[in-house]
Amino acid sequence: MHGTVDGFSYGLVTPVAAFIMACLGGALGLRCTARSLRAGRSFKAAWLALGATSIGSGIWTMHFIAMMGFSVHEVPFGYDRGITFASLAVAIVMVGIGVFIVGYRGATPMALVTGGTVTGLGVATMHYLGMAGIRMNGEFQYNTVVVSVSVVIAVVAATTALWAAVSVRGFLASLAASLVMGVAVSGMHYTGMAALSVQLHSGAAGAPPPAGGESSAALLAPMLIGPIAFLVLAGVVVMFDPLVVMGKPDWEKRPPRAIPAPRHRPSFPEPTSWAASEPPREGSASPHDW
Repeated sequence: MHGTVDGFSYGLVTPVAAFIMACLGGALGLRCTARSLRAGRSFKAAWLALGATSIGSGIWTMHFIAMMGFSVHEVPFGYDRGITFASLAVAIVMVGIGVFIVGYRGATPMALVTGGTVTGLGVATMHYLGMAGIRMNGEFQYNTVVVSVSVVIAVVAATTALWAAVSVRGFLASLAASLVMGVAVSGMHYTGMAALSVQLHSGAAGAPPPAGGESSAALLAPMLIGPIAFLVLAGVVVMFDPLVVMGKPDWEKRPPRAIPAPRHRPSFPEPTSWAASEPPREGSASPHDW
């Protein structure tokens, strides 16, 4: 028996909220990555880590806000807490690997392809691992072709985002890049959900979810508080660093250092010129008398 899947139980509320969180995480992560390129060696890793955690938290929060609107009409379901937390860790770690590759190697084609592939696979892994944490009296089945399309979307979106992080300058350009990333991450999520179908177990209709699963509202609402709070704190860090917001190097904002003028040395005429120019004084010996 097939279950009836609904990904929009609350209408447009959850997709819009999820998109906003994806854009917020993407914007913070991109600006922190761009900031790391102009930071000293001691602070470079810190900015990259902050950017990776922002992007990972943003896409994870986006996924589970969207999942709050997911339902299967015939059966209730819950989430396994351990797997749900593991999906957050996978997102941050794999996004971090991609961000560090580009942060230290620059916008070379090889670095962008490698970092974008790792980051995109991290986004896709987070999505499908989070789905694997759902507990219900049924099984998920996926259309392989549509799943492959969702993974390609994730990789292309991640590569484009990393390129924008190291190439795009200025606040408005970075804002546009974060909006594109939000659309891509949301598109990857709902493409993956379009590949999903549910095969219910016999007699599963109306039965409670298997042991070990907590209801979506009871589990997801408290779990979302931590990543959202982190994104707010990361936003505060960005706001207090004008270089992150405006994308201008330090040396463009400082006035040019004044070059000291050369010290003037008084020049005196040669002693021979004195003798030639001044008339002999009375009582003084003439040069011929020497």
